[in-house]
Amino acid sequence: MINYKNILSSTVQEIKPSGIRKFFDIANTMEDVISLGVGEPDFRTPWQVRSAGIHSLEQSNTRYTSNKGLEALREEISVYTKRKYDVSYNPQTEILVTVGGSEAIDMALRAITEPGDEIIIPQPSYVCYEPITRLSGGVPVIINTKAENDFKVTPEELKQAISPRTKALILPYPCNPTGGIMEREDLEKLAEILKDTDIIVISDEIYAELTFDNIKHTSTASIPGMKERTILINGFSKTFSMTGWRLGYACAPEPLLNEITKIHQYAIMCAPTVSQYAAIEALRSCDDVVRDMVEEYDMRRKLIVKGFNQLGLTCREPKGAFYAFPSIQSTGLTSEEFCERLLYSKKVAVVPGTAFGESGEGFIRASYCYSLLHIEKALHLIGEFLEELK
Repeated sequence: MINYKNILSSTVQEIKPSGIRKFFDIANTMEDVISLGVGEPDFRTPWQVRSAGIHSLEQSNTRYTSNKGLEALREEISVYTKRKYDVSYNPQTEILVTVGGSEAIDMALRAITEPGDEIIIPQPSYVCYEPITRLSGGVPVIINTKAENDFKVTPEELKQAISPRTKALILPYPCNPTGGIMEREDLEKLAEILKDTDIIVISDEIYAELTFDNIKHTSTASIPGMKERTILINGFSKTFSMTGWRLGYACAPEPLLNEITKIHQYAIMCAPTVSQYAAIEALRSCDDVVRDMVEEYDMRRKLIVKGFNQLGLTCREPKGAFYAFPSIQSTGLTSEEFCERLLYSKKVAVVPGTAFGESGEGFIRASYCYSLLHIEKALHLIGEFLEELK
């Protein structure tokens, strides 16, 4: 009989399954669950984007594209990054269209990481960074960001994390799960530390358009001296409500992008053709639609933050993305205990903060990608749960 433990990669076996999926799997076995767990917009993909995808099918545009993606799409991405973030990228040599932002993160790490290289990762943060680092042969070096700093990376924390083996810093802002952002002055302080090093920055800016309180997102690559060391990751899932279309992109200096493209050529070939045609329309015509979605998210954000604070679960106001990250320390429960007991007793699904790193202990992530009515009902049930704990 085959001993699969001897066959499978030890690195893969040591990686824990996603903490997010664990709670989704439990919730999927139950009826009438009210979920605040999914990080997926509840808005439909804008009609003009769907129409462009349909039209591409009607025109039989169903063949492979260039490895780097449709030239017309890369040109639109170039126009978009300049218009939105004041960063110029050559569509021929510095932009690659990928299968979602996740593929771009994976390829970026694989392209730069030698065994033993250290990759600095702020946490709590998106679940993929640490496992992909390990799969690439790298060593994760964790910065445990703090609520009192609004979950930002501070210059002091960055200095302490850097060593002679540091290869890259991941900057995941606006941040999933905390809703934290890094403003221009924050990034400038980090740039001052990095300027005389060879450290690469992988800047995951997938939530760039989802910022609030009249704060405009600042791209890491727009800071003087940073473009040459930054791999900018973005995509269409969150901004344009195109999660299932699986489309993202990486922008980077040509020497970096050439090597990232090699991996893409052998592993993926190209991103979905229909999705690429749809994305062209999204970049060209959806500013107003996105603005309307952000306004709706803002109302939901205010409701959920106010609700958690009224319930006694201290919740800082997130400035970006679409997640609240309230503290549940007052309950005396661990994050996992809180989420499991809430799910089984009230059929409300939220995600334990520990799914995003050990520093997430004492917090839960609640997405506000849901209607106001849905959020109000979930808050009511959480209130009942908290009363029963007393």
